Amino acid sequence: MARAVNAGHCEGLRLDPAVREDARRRLLSLRGHVDGILRMLDNEQVYCVDVLKQVKAVNGALNRVGELVLRSHLQEHVSTAAQRGDTHHLVDELMELLKYR
Repeated sequence: MARAVNAGHCEGLRLDPAVREDARRRLLSLRGHVDGILRMLDNEQVYCVDVLKQVKAVNGALNRVGELVLRSHLQEHVSTAAQRGDTHHLVDELMELLKYR
């Protein structure tokens, strides 16, 4: 779910176009992969471990997309926080994010 932009704190999703396209391509591929897992669940002949392997692969791919966006955030927002004077806000934001990893 998207977060509202706080004046002075969030400058939006500033991804390098190549990074944005890479993340987008990965997510589109993941969509297809998840559809494949759903089809597996409809097939009683599919072995549970095979489904689990595919779920694990999707988790790994989602983590890689997250890493792309995190790297961008670190480069575009965190590295310039002191200049903007919002270091404390960004530290709090990253600590909140780390709870979900």
